[in-house]
Amino acid sequence: MSDTPRAAAKPVFLYTEEQRARRDSSIWTTIQGVLAPLQFLVFLVSLALVLRYLVTGAGYDAATISILTKTVFLLTIMVTGAIWEKVVFGQYLFAAAFFWEDVFSFLVIALHLAYVWALWTGALSPDEEMWLALAAYAAYIINAGQFLWKLRVARLQASETTLTDEAPA
Repeated sequence: MSDTPRAAAKPVFLYTEEQRARRDSSIWTTIQGVLAPLQFLVFLVSLALVLRYLVTGAGYDAATISILTKTVFLLTIMVTGAIWEKVVFGQYLFAAAFFWEDVFSFLVIALHLAYVWALWTGALSPDEEMWLALAAYAAYIINAGQFLWKLRVARLQASETTLTDEAPA
């Protein structure tokens, strides 16, 4: 063990003051705030329909429509999210603060589009399609968790900044 004191860890912030101001004033922040829970709701309904099909063999058409609806929501939130990143960070994707979330988002999109491709081409059986959809949904849950974590970090950052701003000099 070393006797030298360790340097205090410097907090890592997601947003500069200017970026936070752009984030807070952007309509794209509101759009993301509306689309994200809607997409999650669509996901939950679709997950239930996919599991119902896999367990009972009934409801293939409903499950398929729900997966396609989830894919449309995913693509919409990805496009609007890229616009949001451009407004806030000055680049459409892979801003440092959200780099790994964006990387994983492309895996989620690839799995959803692989499902659409399989459906379109008939390359997989209905059961295999549903398992592919479940793989896409598992990746989506991980990605949603990444974004929820960043939301928490941003809120903690805002609280810390508020406390620092209010502290006597």
